[in-house]
Amino acid sequence: CQHERSVDVFIRSLSTSCCAIIRPPRDGGIRYRGLTQEQVGATAVLPLDYEIEYICRGNRWIVGPKVRKCLPNGTWTDLTQRILLCPRVWTSLENGRVSEWPLGPPVEGTILQYSCLPGFILIGRNSTHCNKLGKWDSLKPVCHCEYRYCSKKKLYIGALFPMSGGWPGGQACLPSAQMALDLVNKRTDILPEYELELIHYDSMCDPGEATKLLYDLLYTEPIKMVLMPGCSSVSTLVAEAARMWNLIVLSYGSSSPALSNRQRFPTFFRTHPSATLHNPTRVQLFQKWKWTKIATIQQTTEVFTSTLDDLEARTKEAGIEISVRQSFLTDPAPAVKNLKRQDARIIVGLFYETEARKVFCEVYKEKLYGKKYVWFLIGWYADNWFKIKDPSINCTVEQMTEAVEGHVTTEIVMLNPETVRGASNLTSQEFLNQLMSKLGVRTQRRQGFQEAPLAYDAVWALALALNKTVGPLKAKGRRLEDFNYNNRDITAEIYRALNTSSFEGVSGHVVFDAQGSRMAWTLIEQLQGGSYKKIGYFDSTKGNLSWYGNDKWIGESRPPADQTVVIEVFRFLSQKLFVSVSVFAGLGILLGIVCLTFNIYNSNVRYIQNSQPYLNNMTAVGCMMALAAVFPLGLDGHHVHRKQFPVVCQFRLWLLGLGFSLAYGSMFTKIWWVHTVFTKKDDKKEKRKHLEPWKLYATVGVLLIIDVLSLMIWQIVDPLHITVEKFVREAPKGDLDVLIQPLLEHCSSDKMNTWLGVVYGYKGLLLLLGIFLAYETKSISTEKINDHRAVGMAIYNVSVLCMITAPVTMILSSQQDASFAFASLAIVFSVYITLVVLFVPKLQSVATVCLCITIAQLQSVTTVYICVTIAASVSNYSISLCYHSSFSQ
Repeated sequence: CQHERSVDVFIRSLSTSCCAIIRPPRDGGIRYRGLTQEQVGATAVLPLDYEIEYICRGNRWIVGPKVRKCLPNGTWTDLTQRILLCPRVWTSLENGRVSEWPLGPPVEGTILQYSCLPGFILIGRNSTHCNKLGKWDSLKPVCHCEYRYCSKKKLYIGALFPMSGGWPGGQACLPSAQMALDLVNKRTDILPEYELELIHYDSMCDPGEATKLLYDLLYTEPIKMVLMPGCSSVSTLVAEAARMWNLIVLSYGSSSPALSNRQRFPTFFRTHPSATLHNPTRVQLFQKWKWTKIATIQQTTEVFTSTLDDLEARTKEAGIEISVRQSFLTDPAPAVKNLKRQDARIIVGLFYETEARKVFCEVYKEKLYGKKYVWFLIGWYADNWFKIKDPSINCTVEQMTEAVEGHVTTEIVMLNPETVRGASNLTSQEFLNQLMSKLGVRTQRRQGFQEAPLAYDAVWALALALNKTVGPLKAKGRRLEDFNYNNRDITAEIYRALNTSSFEGVSGHVVFDAQGSRMAWTLIEQLQGGSYKKIGYFDSTKGNLSWYGNDKWIGESRPPADQTVVIEVFRFLSQKLFVSVSVFAGLGILLGIVCLTFNIYNSNVRYIQNSQPYLNNMTAVGCMMALAAVFPLGLDGHHVHRKQFPVVCQFRLWLLGLGFSLAYGSMFTKIWWVHTVFTKKDDKKEKRKHLEPWKLYATVGVLLIIDVLSLMIWQIVDPLHITVEKFVREAPKGDLDVLIQPLLEHCSSDKMNTWLGVVYGYKGLLLLLGIFLAYETKSISTEKINDHRAVGMAIYNVSVLCMITAPVTMILSSQQDASFAFASLAIVFSVYITLVVLFVPKLQSVATVCLCITIAQLQSVTTVYICVTIAASVSNYSISLCYHSSFSQ
């Protein structure tokens, strides 16, 4: 309520003398005392004696009275008053320099300081003041030329030195460039007819500000022959625009790899090497330490992305793989975890110093440091960067020191490490002494101090190039002072001269590559015990590596491996198991030989003849071949060379295939004949008593031919070869930086499953049919094949074992001992059962007959009775044979 009453009083006062509200000035405003913005908007006039105050926005300043008052006549005080400006002619000085304080229009209080260029003498006062009448308090001085300099013609260089902004490197680079200009202008052997003058502005490392300054440089006299920008962002702008005015651009402080593009920046050179110059050094170190697999992690900025793209191209050319490439914007934690997860060992990190602390805090947490890892960082961080307290990380100084120990840095050499006198006749140390004397106190804290030698050499490179063009231009009837923005010939001559520059500077040997970038040495350092130690230099111009040999590695005498060393270990069959099964197989082969010998020797005995001895011989041979397959089945890389292993594989296949066809085929043929003959109708009884042996042999032959043809086709179309199965890697015992890679050799082919399906399908049907026929003929009795019941029993056992063994061995193929034991023992057991069932009764019968004959020779009725009794337990045939033998005596 009190506020409302005060407003009412204020409104009533407007009925007396008042002043109309005036509009605020451009880029400024008006402060109304005692009123809010809403009250001002609701009012058109202001009362008597009311005061307003002018304010300006940004870097603007007020010209005229700052405060005005409402007068009784309804006008404002000093409304028509203007500030008087002093003449601007005083703000420039021919052949000299003018410094102005404060900056802005020359109004009352402005002070100008005058100085002359080398070779000129100041005539008049060296300073003047602007008074309130808009006049300077002294006459404008002049710079009088000394006699020996008066005949020189001036060549102007337009320069942008960032004295403020993101990188105020001009604070040291500008004095360094002026030192070089002074020396060049005093030399009589370099541009004797010319004098170089630097016209420079503060670009603030801002492309927007640089655009305005570039306009001033190009559209104000005099004509500039060359532009010298600093900062990569400003150089990009200037270099891209310079082609329109046929200007050469020579930068002293730009490292962006994007500037190495001759199509985009055709007239650009720089004495500051590109950030990609680190990459040849890194590749050289990778090759020296025999690393072929590296990883990278970068901050997502253009300079690091371009550098990494260049590194990827160089490593690919050198046969080095970048297996992991991670990037981050603000939080490096996920990227560091991915490096750990993917077993990164040799890691190149590209990020600024503040981000480096974040990265290595995460490195400490993930234990991605120590004797197994090597980090490559940029060398221009502060020497104690990892000890600086940073509120953005939660790691202690001790933890950071532990995490960064042993890392390697690469840094462009910006000061010649050798004591040589170059084009300026100064050593690098003499140059530093002069620069420090010029800069005064706190010299090394001046921004751009590290790049100052590059600015110094940039001026010398330009001066030497211009000096080189004088002769060729004179031959064409041209002069340097004839240069203008439409003259391409002079620009082309300056370009050729700069492109072929080669001289010793205070920053080292100055030479440019095909993209106009400086080629320089690279310093290699390693953090040892918390401090950086020089371990070498790399000269990219000559490809020479100067190595001190003082590199150290945590807990090792040599560099770590670039990846976990994987030791390949082949899994071989247990020799005890192989020998044990081989003994059984060998005994089975001996048993087969005994059975075969017995069958052949007694082939004339009627009992043996009625069992089809030739088929039994085939069975015995097939069983021995199947047993023989056990030996190559147990052979692996422990016994034979890798080149001979496919032969062993084929040998296994043929022995098993042919052995099965002979052994099982002969038994199957017997059961097939019995089933075919004795299941006919009664009207064919006479025919069923007749047996034609050739049909039996032909059946076995057909089965054998089918196997031979199928194996031959398999071998020709899709031969067996070695395949290696890899298992999960295993950690060894002890603290070893290796992993065990178990391997197992297999016999295989490209379409192994197809062939096995065909073979197993064909053999399986044969086994099932054999079981069916054996079951159908179990109650039949015939003298033509008197052992078909024993054959049926053998078929039962063989079929069951085969049908179980085939799928189980496929399942156990990755377990060499179990697979071999199951397959080989199945072969051994089936063969033993077959031989025992088929041949042991025959051996027993013949042995019994021989015993009966021997007893009957005693010519005793009692002995005959005993003989008949013994033989009765064997077979009717034995009884008959024994009886006739006894009474025939």
